[in-house]
Amino acid sequence: MTLGGAQAGLSWRPVLHGREGYRRVFEGFDLEGLASWTDEDQATALLDEGIICNRAKVASTVGNAQATLAAIEEHGSLGAYLWSFVGGETQVNAVGSMGEIPAETDGSKAMSKALKQAEFRFVGPLLRVHAGDRNCYDCPDQDSYTHAGGHIHADSFSGTHARSDLARPTVDPDP
Repeated sequence: MTLGGAQAGLSWRPVLHGREGYRRVFEGFDLEGLASWTDEDQATALLDEGIICNRAKVASTVGNAQATLAAIEEHGSLGAYLWSFVGGETQVNAVGSMGEIPAETDGSKAMSKALKQAEFRFVGPLLRVHAGDRNCYDCPDQDSYTHAGGHIHADSFSGTHARSDLARPTVDPDP
């Protein structure tokens, strides 16, 4: 989410190129650590040349850590919360070509609205491209299923690629 928020209004290139700077500045994306950041911590981060220095984007990282912890408390895991938007199932959408993949879907809009209500920031409907609802597109011009924007995934949430709490739930997310 941090990298997605940093990208808002910009090209992905500087954000992805600076990924290690974000990981360093934001304490390895440690949720508890970030959630406790003070205004002084945020001001210090804004001085670091390893990230895009935008006050609202730095503040959103802290706020999103707090909102993530609240989602984990309420839903058991961030993964359970995000998967609840698609009933715990990968959504497979057949398209004729990569150019037909929509920028937004009804599901991504609903997820964005709910995330904003849960006090997440910089979470527009394009979030589905790199994180939450895991839309999968079967494109005849590709060798296999293509996850839209699959180069940004669980790493955006935590700094690791293997987040077990983002895996598809094995039980109904709404028992």
